[in-house]
Amino acid sequence: MNREAFDIQPIGRFYASSAAIRRPREIICFSYDDQHIFHLGDSSLRYYYPPQLPADLNRGFDTFQKLEDTADEHLDALLETIAALEKETGKQCEADIITWRGMMTKILTAPFDDMNGFEMNATCFQGTIFIEENNSYKNEQKRKQQQQRMPPGMPSQDLMAYWGYKFETISVLDKTWDAATREEIEGREDLVVNNNAQYCSVARTGIGHTKLILGGEVDASTLSPVILPNLRKCASNRKLAVWDSKPDRKEDPINWVELKTSAEIRNDKGMLKFERKLLKFWAQSFLLGVPRIVVGFRDQDGIVRRLEEFETANIPSMVRKSGRGTWDGNICINFAATFLDCMLHRLHMICLLSAH
Repeated sequence: MNREAFDIQPIGRFYASSAAIRRPREIICFSYDDQHIFHLGDSSLRYYYPPQLPADLNRGFDTFQKLEDTADEHLDALLETIAALEKETGKQCEADIITWRGMMTKILTAPFDDMNGFEMNATCFQGTIFIEENNSYKNEQKRKQQQQRMPPGMPSQDLMAYWGYKFETISVLDKTWDAATREEIEGREDLVVNNNAQYCSVARTGIGHTKLILGGEVDASTLSPVILPNLRKCASNRKLAVWDSKPDRKEDPINWVELKTSAEIRNDKGMLKFERKLLKFWAQSFLLGVPRIVVGFRDQDGIVRRLEEFETANIPSMVRKSGRGTWDGNICINFAATFLDCMLHRLHMICLLSAH
């Protein structure tokens, strides 16, 4: 079997101004309901509203309705959604690559992520490359991770994973704030956590010369701070927070927010660890055009005591200014652009050879 390698090191060869980026723009969406049943549309869209603090992320762990994700769902939901758009518009969705956002996140962060490996399957059809994660490899890595023993006094990996889903549950509403009752807002800590329901955005974007269509889960829509024209002369002249789901024009950016948890930073070692987590936080949000990330900082017992908001676009410069050299956003983008060019060329050559 022919094998071809693409070397990550030395990463210095990717150090330059970043390759051209096409701003992600949502072209269609789909949802999974509480039973993880697929639906076209935004029925599972949620709206961010800050939780009450302190918040105990352990509550409800025994009733967690966890998504069973060992089965291989391939690209089925993404392709069904794209097919619906093509039927609606009468036009083919042209792209060099169609894949899940998670797959591109792994590629984008590869220069600085030496802890997590991955395998992917790629298929060429009508000039487009369709990429999915190798499910067997993914499940094997999960199995190995679950077998790792946690240090004494540390919570289990299952519980820490639950903390993230609990934080999302207490931070969102299924309707806009002005339409929600006080009981709905204040009763979120008592809700059963169910990660089967998901809102998934399908966005058109590009890195370097490669045109991409990506699908991925988005946590919530958030407040849009604007000054209304007829209220510009109000005494404070401050920006007024206005609820919005999505803009009327598809060309306009959407005020998405990504919700994350992280251990409270107590020393330099904790800051170094957090900066490494920011790599994945940034990549996930950058690829789908999510402008803001809200992090709930928790203690070792899973109690969130403070929130901090990060602008996705500012995270690379924030990490660079810290001087620790944990990662570089421009290197990630240039690496991804070069790797995608190489992969596309190689796969198209294989397709041409197999056609003869």
